[in-house]
Amino acid sequence: MITTHVLDTSSGKPAAGIAVTLERSMPNGTWSAIGRGTTDNDGRLRTLTTGDVEKGTYRLTFDTGTAFYPQVVILFNVADGAQHYHVPLLLSPWGYTTYRGS
Repeated sequence: MITTHVLDTSSGKPAAGIAVTLERSMPNGTWSAIGRGTTDNDGRLRTLTTGDVEKGTYRLTFDTGTAFYPQVVILFNVADGAQHYHVPLLLSPWGYTTYRGS
């Protein structure tokens, strides 16, 4: 399972209403969209995938809508598709960071 959470670090609050797309890298070098949604009032998106995912490289794209960072793209590898991969985004007007959450 893959989930995400967006926090606005400038306000200290969740970032609601952020559109997110999840894609998987395909063997031919293209990307295939496998999930999408919008963060809820708590800044969370729990419905990108359900259950296990395949081993491989994934890409999360956040449409942040800000003037400086209109999109944030995070690439990550899934080694064990049975694990839960939580990929949070900490966002401010002038920077962002991410980590593997739990």
